[in-house]
Amino acid sequence: MIYHVVTLGDWKALPDRPYAPASLAEDGFVHCSPDEETTLAVVNTFYRTAPRPLIVLLLDEGRLAARVEWEEAVPAPPPGAAKGTLFPHVFGPVNRDAVERILEIHWDEEGRARGLKDVS
Repeated sequence: MIYHVVTLGDWKALPDRPYAPASLAEDGFVHCSPDEETTLAVVNTFYRTAPRPLIVLLLDEGRLAARVEWEEAVPAPPPGAAKGTLFPHVFGPVNRDAVERILEIHWDEEGRARGLKDVS
């Protein structure tokens, strides 16, 4: 499973079409993370002020229609992620039938992401 962070509004925007976040047009791929710990580090670095609820799509890599490549973060992984961590990049829209589960970010009193809880 690979993890992708998205606002609930963006995920629900076009429910009858494959999911294609802005990063696909901007960077050429959909940013993902390899595990929960790395996902929380990404959220705490890049998404603390994002609209909530913030969700995480658990993607079955084997069911994705688009190519997936595992690459190092450039220039470095976010604080809290181990050096040398490889990040899965999805080179195309995410077909919705590849979503195995949807999780919601759990926040602490200081506004830091502390865990994931099941939504579906």
